[in-house]
Amino acid sequence: MNTQQKSHVEGLGFSSSHLFSPLELVDRVPRTASAADTVEQARETIHKILQGEDDRLIVIAGPCSVHDEAAALDYAQKLSELRDKLSDKIYLVMRVYFEKPRTTVGWKGFINDPYLNQTYDIPMGLELGRRLLLQINEMGMPAATEFLDPVVPHYIEDLVSWVAIGARTTESQTHRQMASAIGIPVGFKNGTDGSCQTAVDGILSANRQHSYVGTGPDGHVCVLRTDGNPDGHLVLRGGKQGPNYDSASVKSACEVLESGGLPTRLVIDCSHGNSNKDHERQPLVFEDVVNQRAEGNSSIVGIMLESNINPGSQSLGEDPDNLEYGVSITDACVGWEKTKDIIGWADRRLNES
Repeated sequence: MNTQQKSHVEGLGFSSSHLFSPLELVDRVPRTASAADTVEQARETIHKILQGEDDRLIVIAGPCSVHDEAAALDYAQKLSELRDKLSDKIYLVMRVYFEKPRTTVGWKGFINDPYLNQTYDIPMGLELGRRLLLQINEMGMPAATEFLDPVVPHYIEDLVSWVAIGARTTESQTHRQMASAIGIPVGFKNGTDGSCQTAVDGILSANRQHSYVGTGPDGHVCVLRTDGNPDGHLVLRGGKQGPNYDSASVKSACEVLESGGLPTRLVIDCSHGNSNKDHERQPLVFEDVVNQRAEGNSSIVGIMLESNINPGSQSLGEDPDNLEYGVSITDACVGWEKTKDIIGWADRRLNES
């Protein structure tokens, strides 16, 4: 990889280095036929669920952030094995998050710093991330992620089946345009203040055509013209005012969707503000949401769970070699055993209804 061509312009507060184009990476790590089948089938299934043509409940489960490729593949294998034991009431998707928005500073995710040592080898992060997504899709497991940097999607979007626009960026015009350009179902999270209106505005904006200056797949700056995204939807994740997963909050969110002329279908995130970032509360939120769905609330079409091989979280520290296997280095996660139990319970509960 030729990434060593550096430039520095006197008087500017940055330096730059050459990065291969998205097309170059896609050519080096091409999407296989089996991975393509996983992605296309998953996008179509999620589209049908959002349109009310498929009554399965989407369950998006996985680490808060990926930092260890081996652990991520281990988790994907466990999730795949669990899927084979479930009925047709649940549609499993793996959370594979490579970019982390920070309130101030901190580790920004696998793409930004894949070696966890502040070397910021972004070219390697992009390649390793793409290779990991490829392997997960080749297992037949669809992947979900959050798009944060507007250039990154060109490198990996053909291996992603569901996308989140985060609470910090749901009001961003850049991200609304990006959502309009991608042919992937995209969930807009309510704002950090708990407001659903900003997310509804984002869904409406992403549904429209846009023209804007951006970076194309060949890496060149260009004028992008989008078709609009028909599969934008709301994700409830709580906020500064507290959780919003309860039935009253869901009803209120549906009223905001209706006022915007949008279908009343939404996904509920069990973490973040809905659990007050306490991983031990996530199963309680999960149970409440599944019960709402089982009792007839068809507006709830999906649920998100931050889950890892082992529960809790750990600090990154100075030496990545000292990290405990399968434990998050960002938000605390539910462990695999608990994850398996509650998803199995949800499958039985939905079959009873």
